[in-house]
Amino acid sequence: MGARMSRRSRSKRTIQKVPKRQTEAVRKPSATDFTSQERRLIKTLRTPAQVQRFLSALPYNWEKKKDTLRTFRGVVRHHTAHCLEAAITAAAILEQYGHSPLLLSLESQDDLDHVVFLFKNNGKYGSIGRSRDFGLHGRKPVFRSLRDLVMSYVDTYVDGSGRITGYGVGDLNDLVIGDWRLSARNIWEVERALIAMPHKKLKTSGRRYEKTLRQFRSFKKKFPNRPVDFYPNRRQWMV
Repeated sequence: MGARMSRRSRSKRTIQKVPKRQTEAVRKPSATDFTSQERRLIKTLRTPAQVQRFLSALPYNWEKKKDTLRTFRGVVRHHTAHCLEAAITAAAILEQYGHSPLLLSLESQDDLDHVVFLFKNNGKYGSIGRSRDFGLHGRKPVFRSLRDLVMSYVDTYVDGSGRITGYGVGDLNDLVIGDWRLSARNIWEVERALIAMPHKKLKTSGRRYEKTLRQFRSFKKKFPNRPVDFYPNRRQWMV
């Protein structure tokens, strides 16, 4: 699952606290801060479902050496995104419609983490995501608790090495100082902050994991070029 975010230079047992902000965050952009292309895009993507469809159709960012972490502006300009870039893009768009720029980070036993945009609708949690893996995109806002939402990713995360071991939520306005919306530069500060922020441990059944791993391997052996789609919770997905 190379579609996930690698945890760089960090012990799995070490969780550092995110330092307090020393300066004010870059303000929320107004309409005039966006380019005409960006304004048109935001105008057409008013709901989480519309944003998810846009990101699902966007080419996956296959850049070598994991050398990009683009802002919303960078994603629009290059028309490609990996998981964290997609989550940042969703945050920048839906912030314009009143959503907080929240990211949900899923930690994995193989240090290849996944990040999605987190939102609530009518008191229930949902998410928006982009991945090479069919089951790691967004979820409809049908989950009563954050843990329930995270659990909906547990089976779809399992491949030859992946297994969710923890999760954490961060507000981009609290996590970073840099302009994660409109900067022309890579915003590595976001990745560092997500790695450093506290994550809650998630314990799941070993029997369930082994069963799902066998199903995954059997499916890939039978259908090596087909998206893995045998999961029973597909009705909860936003793709």
